[in-house]
Amino acid sequence: MTTAFRLERITPDNFDIAIGLKVRSDQGHLVAPVVKSLAEAYVHPGIAWPRLIVDDGRPVGFLMAFFDIDFAGDGTGTDIRSGLWRLNIAAGEQGRGYGRFAVESVADEIRRRGGTRLTASWHPGEDGPEGFYLGLGFRLTGEMSGDQAVGELDVR
Repeated sequence: MTTAFRLERITPDNFDIAIGLKVRSDQGHLVAPVVKSLAEAYVHPGIAWPRLIVDDGRPVGFLMAFFDIDFAGDGTGTDIRSGLWRLNIAAGEQGRGYGRFAVESVADEIRRRGGTRLTASWHPGEDGPEGFYLGLGFRLTGEMSGDQAVGELDVR
């Protein structure tokens, strides 16, 4: 991992840059645009963790994570999850390690907060990012989140 890669909080100064990031046109159906993610972050304060991915000062992607969310939804705390909510690597910037850096950064933050597993979901199929996630060591859980497959990565 190169030291020039870093995450930046979304601020008024970089908001327009963040929402201007677009994935390849053939990937638009696979991930929501950054502007939708930021709208979700606004309506879910304290849950969403949006960050701009920067390489030597140049914005190359966006991630949004979540931490310690009760997926059981019944208040029992039996299914607490943290993970990657969105990952958008800009068209023309893919294949340079930014996605791996994003996943590793979220894993680091989960560990810092005392967690041991990273959850992510993706559109299954040949045109989706499943190979990317499985290549990083995610394992499919057998769950679906809407039309997306759910995977987990042990980050201990």
